[in-house]
Amino acid sequence: MVAVAFHFSEAPRTPVPGLLPGSTRSCSRTLLFASRELCGEAERITSASPRLDPFRFPFFPVWRREPSNRSLRVEGARGAQQRCSQVRPKGRMAATMAAAERYCVAEERSGHCAVVDGNFLYVWGGYVSIEDNEVYLPNDEIWIYEIDNGLWTMHLMEGELPTSMSGSCGACINGKLYIFGGYDDKGYSNRLYFVNLRTRNGTFQWEKIIDFKGQPPTPRDKLSCWVYKDRLIYFGGYGCRKHSELQDCFDVHDASWEGQIFWGWHNDVHVFDTNTQTWFQPEIKNGIPPQPRAAHTCAVLGNKGYIFGGRVLQTRMNDLHCLNLDTWTWSGRIHTNGEKPKHRSWHTLTPIADDQLFLFGGLSAENIPLSDGWIHNVITNGWRQLTHLPKTRPRLWHTACLGKESEVMVFGGSKDDLLFMDTGHCNDLLIFQTQPYSLLRLCLDCIGKNAVILESQITLLPPKLLQQVLKKITFWTAASHRQEQRAKTEETDKYL
Repeated sequence: MVAVAFHFSEAPRTPVPGLLPGSTRSCSRTLLFASRELCGEAERITSASPRLDPFRFPFFPVWRREPSNRSLRVEGARGAQQRCSQVRPKGRMAATMAAAERYCVAEERSGHCAVVDGNFLYVWGGYVSIEDNEVYLPNDEIWIYEIDNGLWTMHLMEGELPTSMSGSCGACINGKLYIFGGYDDKGYSNRLYFVNLRTRNGTFQWEKIIDFKGQPPTPRDKLSCWVYKDRLIYFGGYGCRKHSELQDCFDVHDASWEGQIFWGWHNDVHVFDTNTQTWFQPEIKNGIPPQPRAAHTCAVLGNKGYIFGGRVLQTRMNDLHCLNLDTWTWSGRIHTNGEKPKHRSWHTLTPIADDQLFLFGGLSAENIPLSDGWIHNVITNGWRQLTHLPKTRPRLWHTACLGKESEVMVFGGSKDDLLFMDTGHCNDLLIFQTQPYSLLRLCLDCIGKNAVILESQITLLPPKLLQQVLKKITFWTAASHRQEQRAKTEETDKYL
């Protein structure tokens, strides 16, 4: 049995994008100094000491965006950096700005892409609502969250940039982030891009894949992707087809067509082999495929690709299906034992063990944002609901990635029904612990939370261990700062 614990890393509602926190230096003398400095910051936030500056760090947003339509190219971090370079605050204001810079977070968003590679969570794209307008996030920004120290940094990207989009499908293979499909200001996309996340010079260079063989899927968004044997295996989504392309794998949206172009839901399977740069449609040999759908979720266990839920027409589903990725055989609807999750779309499904999947959130058939969590065991073929998760953290159209210690990291999404109240986009990071932490991790967390008390002992640690401790001090200092800012924001909102 897997027990799931929950905690979250708070983030201020209005972030300061584009201001990069400083990295931890490696030399011993600098580490010793940094230890005292970080301990001081932790003390200012948790329990102010007379010998330290008693003033808290208020949050000063330094950028804004003018309302416009969905296709607006937002100003992003580059503009914020330029304005900040024009005015250099001094004294306490400088300290305040430094704190805001250090603890900045990726902006609120939904319909974005997120992947984990090594010790980092990467976030790109999506959209946010600003004064009743849907605005895409900048296509030349990628936000990186370092899992060990809890800090976000923003990096500008170059090359053949994808357009700013929502509903794209992101996946990571061998340190490369692949982005396919999505919806931009010109409509649905079937373009495929990739960027090397393990760049040595710190430059993130997008490349559009144009020299491919075979036929790519038709344009669509809200599809899913399995990663298996260096292949990207796409299923479903909502998009458009020509009349000549209409097949059994497509359900037409009755209210959406124009001339010979029809919009609707797919249930076809398309494969892109990253080694040979080839698109192909596998021959589905046996089994009953799922209904066409979009806004569903998928996960891989071994050689099997699972999908759950999603929407077609006005119906949200709660069915579970499995595709054998070696034999291309569908399971048909899997009839599970006992209670099962509600019908939903815009949820996530994450593998947390060799035989278990973690389901979280989504939008119910009654248009209610969900905060429930479920674990499906493929051996016993049953669902188990987690009863201790907070009910005040609903999420839909978010992302969920598995960390290096079997943590499920949920970022972004909305806490409101996007179809009727598109205002509740989030940027806090929800972390679900799916297995006990190692003794080393528990010790590092304990030291990080009690850095002020242990300050004199911390400086005596060996350099390698000291680096790990410093990252945890930073992690808990940042979490305390963001939680404080969130409390201030909520208090202010009461009077608005």
